[in-house]
Amino acid sequence: MTTLDPAQHAVGPDEVPLIPTLPEIEAAARSLEGVINHTPLEYSLHLSEVLGAPVHLKLENLQRTGSFKVRGATYRLAQLTPEERARGVVAASAGNHAQGVALGAQQLGIPATIYMPLGVPVPKLLATRGYGAEVVLEGPTVAVALERAAEHAERTGAVLIHPFDHRDIVIGQGTLGLEIMDDAPDVTTILVGIGGGGLIAGIAAAAKARAAAAGREVRVIGVQAENAAPYPVSLEAGEPVRITTQPTIADGILVDRPGDVPFAVISELVDEVVTVTDDDIARALLVLLERAKVVVEPAGAVGVAAILAGKVTATGTTVAVLSGGNIDPLLLQRVVAHGLSASGRYMTIRIPLPDRPGQLARVSELLAEAGANVIEVLHTRHGQGLQISEVVLQISVETRGQEHRELTLQILRDAGFRPEVLPD
Repeated sequence: MTTLDPAQHAVGPDEVPLIPTLPEIEAAARSLEGVINHTPLEYSLHLSEVLGAPVHLKLENLQRTGSFKVRGATYRLAQLTPEERARGVVAASAGNHAQGVALGAQQLGIPATIYMPLGVPVPKLLATRGYGAEVVLEGPTVAVALERAAEHAERTGAVLIHPFDHRDIVIGQGTLGLEIMDDAPDVTTILVGIGGGGLIAGIAAAAKARAAAAGREVRVIGVQAENAAPYPVSLEAGEPVRITTQPTIADGILVDRPGDVPFAVISELVDEVVTVTDDDIARALLVLLERAKVVVEPAGAVGVAAILAGKVTATGTTVAVLSGGNIDPLLLQRVVAHGLSASGRYMTIRIPLPDRPGQLARVSELLAEAGANVIEVLHTRHGQGLQISEVVLQISVETRGQEHRELTLQILRDAGFRPEVLPD
């Protein structure tokens, strides 16, 4: 087992600059050798054709624990004093941070308690326990779990390990930026998902410093889910702003307020922040599965979503960070179906029909004429809004894209039917 020596990287509070320095991040990378993996960087022909410039994928979904979180969590834990270690640590998370803290604490022999919300996916719960942490299921959301974790810290003296709002966390995440610069020295743009901001802050600090040392520049672009995007508002206001979020499939970056520490770095170093919709993210997951053969969680796919949605301008070699791969199989099933629908490759339609023989056969003939592949059929006389002389046909079909989908619907309409596309 590799151990980390916190003393060799300690920095006095009066000496700490606002933005992590390149030597600090490089020292963190050395201290994490043998604890984390140097994850692969793979070229994507499909995304390169979409963007019009070379695109590489940073496969951090293959990191230990399945996420970048282990970098910052482990480095943060390594900075604790012997007295702090003896008191133990506590954290709150629905998955990735929980596993990162649990593994880091196991590596360093630190007792760890993790608060997770009720209903957390079973694989994430079992993985966190598997790394030796004590797991407490508390509350319906991560926010409630975090409150309980803070109360636990105050009650027991355990050190609260925040998922993003600490300088050591930013430094640890910055080691990912070093790997990108090492493996793609000609990179001009790096795309990174943003939740609280710890990852992009660390990557920006590392990449900008490395590029400056080489006498060139690199753009760092953040990507947020449209339904949970406090950074554009906060950057415009010049300070962290709390917003009201909406549900998003990218729950890993569902944060309602930027962290103070990462915001200070991001406001100075990050070039742009864009947003993507859930449909964009679902399409990205589907593209990554089909074209890159990688499984990524929704929060980890937002950089690719930004490319597919046309939110990024090509300037040269581009790296999209796939920040994690911890997706529940049942969610993956739903997201793939949503991605197929959003791409125009799958739809479920409802068609009211006269209750007389031959109607189902006629619809089948029209779908065959359109070249649509029937997946599932439901034919019933029971349904809201039906006349006594009507039945309803609910049919799921596979199509080849948006144009083919519209052609299929138009063929049905031209034949006198009234198809209604049902939501996913």
